[in-house]
Amino acid sequence: MLLISREDILKVFTMRDAIEADKQAFVTHYKGMSDVPLRTNFSLKDGQSLFMSAYAKDINACGVKIVSVYPENSKKGLPAVPATMVLLDGETGLVSAIIEGTTLTQMRTGAIAGAATELLSREDSTVGALFGTGGQAASQLEALLTVRPLKEVRVFDIDIDRSQAFVDAQKALSERFNAKIRVAKSPDEAVEDADVITAVTTSRHPVFDGKKIKEGAHVNGVGAYTPEMQELDSALIERADKIFVDNKEAVLAEAGDFIIPTREGKFSEDRIHGELGALIENDVKGRESNSEITLFKTVGFATLDVVAAYTIYQRAKEAGVGQEIRL
Repeated sequence: MLLISREDILKVFTMRDAIEADKQAFVTHYKGMSDVPLRTNFSLKDGQSLFMSAYAKDINACGVKIVSVYPENSKKGLPAVPATMVLLDGETGLVSAIIEGTTLTQMRTGAIAGAATELLSREDSTVGALFGTGGQAASQLEALLTVRPLKEVRVFDIDIDRSQAFVDAQKALSERFNAKIRVAKSPDEAVEDADVITAVTTSRHPVFDGKKIKEGAHVNGVGAYTPEMQELDSALIERADKIFVDNKEAVLAEAGDFIIPTREGKFSEDRIHGELGALIENDVKGRESNSEITLFKTVGFATLDVVAAYTIYQRAKEAGVGQEIRL
């Protein structure tokens, strides 16, 4: 088997690769070519450990991602959300690779919004807004810059010092894409005339006013993944001309962005235009005018991890990257 580190992943797997892998996973899911059981969640003494597994039939590979949430780890100099991906060969059942899971998760999650933005936003988009500066934010930013020629991205966090630190850390990305990345002092400033907006927070309350976004904008809701979390307000949900999701069943069960407006009588599942896999397969229409407001909501699912892991493994083998071990 191969042991594949963060450094190994970055040598062989780009954000563009991640976007294409995610698109493949969306189609695999949409065509019913994957098995995704409910994740297993253990509450341990000092944290939580989650086991997320899937089988992708079209590539004959299965795997499990183990994610733990230990908030006190930071005091020990350890990651608060460590993750490891185990990939199995569908022909033999043997473990093909053990992959550093935090980087994999960051890239495949950034690529989810990147794929949606590429498929749904206006091609002439030049202004972006990013809400949240946590561990997922940098990959979200890179994904937006990869798919659209953004000249400026405004970054907002409830802690302005965190916003500034994040912006300072993105100098290389700014130079690579020739984009100005700056701090927004308020949510209104962030979304004013923004063409593409991504929210990637753990907020329980909407992070911007949906009435303030312009016609023709595209919005990605990435961070709210429990029924109690809500990044996107009901005004935005009501204004959206087309709403897409990654996995309809999971979103309706887990996403407070939809569950809370449903309780308020401001949303019903028939408002969902389709899954992204259906859009990629041209079974539903996407943006049809420059004035439409499009919205994409994701909670993620394990098929994305398996397809990304399989792609990384194949690239690593071709490039001679990773540490080969025998048990």
